[in-house]
Amino acid sequence: MLSVWVNGERDAALSHGDRGWHYGDGLFETMAVTASGPRLLERHLDRLRCGAAVLGIALPDEAVLRREIAVAAATPGAGVVKLIVTRGAGGRGYRAVPGMAATRWLAAYEAPAYPAAFHTDGVAVRLCRTRLAEQPAVAGLKTLNRLEQVLARSEWAEPEPWEGLMLDAQERLVCGTMSNVFCVLDGVWVTPDLGRCGVAGTVRAALLAAAKEAGVHSRVADLRLADLFGASEVFLTNAVAGAVPVNRVGDAVFRPGPAVRRAQEWLDRWS
Repeated sequence: MLSVWVNGERDAALSHGDRGWHYGDGLFETMAVTASGPRLLERHLDRLRCGAAVLGIALPDEAVLRREIAVAAATPGAGVVKLIVTRGAGGRGYRAVPGMAATRWLAAYEAPAYPAAFHTDGVAVRLCRTRLAEQPAVAGLKTLNRLEQVLARSEWAEPEPWEGLMLDAQERLVCGTMSNVFCVLDGVWVTPDLGRCGVAGTVRAALLAAAKEAGVHSRVADLRLADLFGASEVFLTNAVAGAVPVNRVGDAVFRPGPAVRRAQEWLDRWS
């Protein structure tokens, strides 16, 4: 970590009574920093606003958030900025005290080092044993409650596979531990429906919008493992990693194709 701010104050301590710490009562955004600043910033702020509305968290003034994000992104060596907004500090128990002032926590990190062939040759992934529980009330939101992903990622310690794919209790494909999934089926980009569980990623949303504008057939739908293994192409999306082709799921082999190349071209334009 290069630098950290709490409520705009550098290296400040988080309150011991913060509800994000006690209950996971908050939201977060992880943004890639490029030469032009935080990539897809507007989509990150849109998702934050949506999550805050659902949870009933009063967000800090947006001008303040934008200014502080810009300061974090301008930190020398910064390649990633993480923003956490919690309901704030105060009160014991699950019931939140009305009128609480939200806490904002920002950190700047160096960019992760990806191998040279990461975005060209692709990555291996696995299927996780840990299942995602259905909770439509917070489905799609990027809340601080990530224990299912922590458990899933704890299923392997080796550097490869790079990612694990997660299913719900009904054996539907949902997402990766840190990514969204696209399967190309009969030329159509299909990504799982996240109305029950999972996180609706900013890159996923941007690619769906770009595909629609470009006339690329795409849709959101329930997917099963048979769909995954029957796809002509599979790729993952992540705010920091971008669009990453999948070359192997267990023993099944895939080849990077034109869909992920197009997604990568769009992301390059947005960087």
